[in-house]
Amino acid sequence: MANNNIKKVKATDIELKERMVAVNRVVKVTKGGRIFSFAAIMVVGNENGIVGYGLGKAREVSTAISKGTEDAKKNLIQVPILKGTIPHAQEGKYSGATVFMKPAAPGTGVIAGGAMRAVLESVGVKNVLAKSKGSSNPHSVVKATINALSKMRDAYTVAQVRGVSLDTVFNG
Repeated sequence: MANNNIKKVKATDIELKERMVAVNRVVKVTKGGRIFSFAAIMVVGNENGIVGYGLGKAREVSTAISKGTEDAKKNLIQVPILKGTIPHAQEGKYSGATVFMKPAAPGTGVIAGGAMRAVLESVGVKNVLAKSKGSSNPHSVVKATINALSKMRDAYTVAQVRGVSLDTVFNG
C-alpha cells in the first residue's frame, strides 16, 4: 500500500530543533573482548508542521547523536496542523507498534508517552490525545507515529483530490 500524499521536504532554509528519543548501548563480542558502541534515535522538527527521524550509530554517544540528527534531516515530511492539533483521528503501524492519535480541544496539551511525545512536540502539535499499543520499542513507536502523521490530510487537500469545493467536503 503506497502512500502517495507524503510531502518530502528539504532541510535547507529551515530552523530545526532536535530531540533525542533514546540512546542504546550495544555490544559486539569478539575473541579479543567486548566492543561497545551506541545507537541514538533522533527526531528533528521546526514545530510548525515539519518532522523527521533518524538513527545514528557510533563508538561515542555524541557522534551517534550527530549522525542521527543528520539522518533525520534527510527524512523530513510535511504534516498539516490545524489550530494546534491534528486534522482528524488516525492510526499508524510499524512492526509490532500501533499508535492512535485524535484531535483535542485547546488547553488539553500533548497526552502521549515517551517516543510519541518527542515526535508530536517536534511537529508542533500542542493539543492531542495519543495512545501507543503493542511494542514499546522506541524505534518502532517513532516510525509508527511518523506513519500516522504522514497519512494526515487537511480539508483543502481532500477537496483538491476529490475535485470538489470545500463546502462539499464538509456538507456532503
